[in-house]
Order: sequence, then structure tokens, then C-alpha cells
Amino acid sequence: MRTLTARVAVTYLGLRAVSALLLLLASRDQVVMPDWTGPSVEFIDMTVLWDGSWYREVALHGYPTHLPIDPGSGHVAQNAWAFYPLFPLLSRVLMGVTGLGFPAVASTLALLCGLGAAVIMARLLADRVGPAVALGSVAVWAAFPASVSLQLAYTESMAMLVLCGLLWAVVRRSWGVAAGLALVLGLTRPIAVPVVAVVAVAAWLRWRSREREPVSRGEYLAIATALASSCVAAVLWPLVAWYVTGSRTAYTDTMASWRVGGRIEPLKPWLGMSQWAFRDFDGAAVFGPVGLAALATTIVVLTCGPWATRLGPELRTWCLAYPAYLAVVLDPFTSIFRYALPLFPLVAVVLGGGWLTRTARWLWVRVGVLVALGVVGQAAWIWKLLVYHPPSDYPP
Repeated sequence: MRTLTARVAVTYLGLRAVSALLLLLASRDQVVMPDWTGPSVEFIDMTVLWDGSWYREVALHGYPTHLPIDPGSGHVAQNAWAFYPLFPLLSRVLMGVTGLGFPAVASTLALLCGLGAAVIMARLLADRVGPAVALGSVAVWAAFPASVSLQLAYTESMAMLVLCGLLWAVVRRSWGVAAGLALVLGLTRPIAVPVVAVVAVAAWLRWRSREREPVSRGEYLAIATALASSCVAAVLWPLVAWYVTGSRTAYTDTMASWRVGGRIEPLKPWLGMSQWAFRDFDGAAVFGPVGLAALATTIVVLTCGPWATRLGPELRTWCLAYPAYLAVVLDPFTSIFRYALPLFPLVAVVLGGGWLTRTARWLWVRVGVLVALGVVGQAAWIWKLLVYHPPSDYPP
């Protein structure tokens, strides 16, 4: 396992170096933005664009005690409560310790958290699909187009670190660790809800095996604690927002300020976005829903087929519960690429490592092709979505 860890670290950092080079090249095309950059655009400025500026706002000034109101609509305006606290507040602590500015501290913290996530991910997958497929899966995941966000002042890398640790704890039946990490995840990124399903499935499987492996009273208590913690984690940050602002709907009202029409509507935005994606083709109203159905079917087939057996029920549950959760709460716009990062177990399936009785064929050829495509996708992600292009992009 030490060898695997070393290989994972070298692979991950190597791909982050490629991303850093792309960011450096892209900095030449980024215009000066008073709220985001200095008087000139440096490499480090690229790490605090878009959401990074909100995390910097939290790190420097905290959260508002009163929700701002948009004078035009009369609804809650965009504000910091949409951004979870662990990453920016830990960055603030490290800024005080090191004396460095937010961009340097936050991007370094993100890079290290991403490295930790890659190592734990490899250990988690190696237990199920073997070390070779685990290493290949980490390489493809680290080259994914949106993996650039793992070294920006974004919370993705910290969330992946906590999530991988949590899933590994659940798989190994370390209920106390899972309970603690669930609460941490509830303050890291809004992806704790589907964890409830994963813990529930793991608890049910443990109960089913009680005749072969008796469950002690202490383990029953630990299982109940893990279930309770995962449920609390799902609502923890909205409860904190309610307590601080005095508004029961502070979090949901804030999230709605980013939504089309100013309200959260389950499922419907996906239909509209699917039609928008095919807007340049005749019959977009038909092609959009068909494409959406194809995406959902692909995820289900990849997860439930015999080619995913070695993932085990916990990881398969995650790969179904997490997309279902996104379908209910997310407006699928540019952030959807970053939200795809937690679906890392499906990479092992795509590489052919999930079969129970077969070895992964052409493993390193598949890895090489997917890594190359991922790096090309990174360039597209950076220049199309990260670099600000006035006046068409939404201004800060």
C-alpha cells in the first residue's frame, strides 16, 4: 500500500502541475477585474475567480447576520450563506498563522486536500477493485476537466477528502469515524443528503449479517449514531443559517437567488437545460429530454450492471443516490461539471475494473486515452468557464 500511495501522489501532483501550466497560460487572457484580481492579472489571481471570491469574502468578513434584499425584486439577494464554512474559515486560521494572503493559503490548502483525497480514494478503491485499477481511476479522476477546481480557492478538494474518508469508514464499518466525518461534510459542501442513503444501506447489510457476525449493543449504538449524524449533517448548515440570521428559510432563500426565476424547482431545470443544450438543432424540445433520459439511463446501467459488482453495495448506492439528489436540488448549469467529481467510483467501472470474475482489459490504454481527453477538457473548462469574458459573462 505504501507503493500505491507513492504512485498516487506522484500521479496526482503531476496532473495538478499540468493544470497549473494551463492556468498560467490562461492568466494572460483574463482581464483585470477589481473584485477579483489586482492591478494586473497574476497566476495566483486565477485561483479566486467566481466562487473563489465568495470564499475569500467569508474568510475575510464572515457571514452576514441580516440577509441582503435585492431592491429590484424584493427577494433575498446573493450572499455568502450559499457557501459552506469549513474551507474559508480554516483558510482564515491559516492566514493568521502564516501571514499569507487568501489566494496563496486557500489554493495551497485545496491542493493538499485534493492530494489527501486522491490517496484515500485509491485505498478505498483498491480494497474493491485492486491497486492497478485504483491507481488508474485516480489518474482519470485527477485529469477530469473540472479537476482544475481541486487547486483553486474552491471547496471541492476538501469535500472530496471528507467524502472519501467517510465512504471508506462506512465500507470498513468504522461507524464512529463515519459519524464524525458526516458532520464535517455537513459543513463542507451541500452533498451530505445522499450520505444518509449510503449509511442506511450499510446499516441494513450489517443487520442482515447478524447471524453470522453477531452485533453487540455497542455496535448497535455506533450504527444508530452514524445514522443520526448523517441525518443531522444533511440539515446542519441550513440550521446554522437560521440560527444566525433569524430566518428559517435563510439558506434556501439564498440558494434560490442563484436560480432561474428566483426559486428552487425540483427536476424542472434539468428539462429546460437539456432543451437549451440542443438549442441549435431542430427538434430541441425532443432531443433535450431524450439526452437527459440517456444520461440518467447511463448512470443507472453503469452502476447496476454486473460490470460494477466489485464496487460493493455502499459505493453503488452512492452512485445512484448522489445523482438523484442533484436532480432534485441543482440547476444544471456550469457547476454541474464540478458536481460530477464525487462520482469517482464509476471511473473504475468505465476502466473495466468492476467485474467480479474478469480483469480489466487494456487498462492502461483506457487510462491513457481518458487522461488525454481529460487534459483537453481542462483547457476547455478553463478558457470557457473560468476565464471571465466581458461583457457576456455574469459580472461579479
